[in-house]
Amino acid sequence: MPSLNWNALNSLQLGKYAEYYAKMELSSYGLDVYTSEVDDHGIDFVVKFNNRFIEFQVKSILRTDYIFMTKRHWDITNESLYLFLMIFEQGKEPQPFIIPATAWRVPTDLLKIRDYDGLKSEPEYGMNLSRKNRPLLEEFMIDHFIKKLESI
Repeated sequence: MPSLNWNALNSLQLGKYAEYYAKMELSSYGLDVYTSEVDDHGIDFVVKFNNRFIEFQVKSILRTDYIFMTKRHWDITNESLYLFLMIFEQGKEPQPFIIPATAWRVPTDLLKIRDYDGLKSEPEYGMNLSRKNRPLLEEFMIDHFIKKLESI
């Protein structure tokens, strides 16, 4: 069993752990996982299932309730693009969720679109992962994604 002392990891270590975890989790369902040596377009790995390729970006949270992807790297029209979200809580197993990029087409309390017109920040798609919004993640549990894949 792995250490559940997530506070001992810095953000790079936590992110790397999340990426490896995501690959192993999807591999455990019999999916073929392909990694890239360079992450220059916001894609951490690709999964092949029934001759279909699915692109994944991995994000992890521990000490924050907000994550984001820049609009130039996150195409919400791409039906094959997914976010693999890992939520870490000290002393607990991480919780994995898979969210399609297309989900941001309809913003919610959970899924945010921020343009920052006239400001320095780059436009982004974000997730407000406050305790109040955590129940909204239920539809993105990993088993829902797997069932959807199996029905294709």
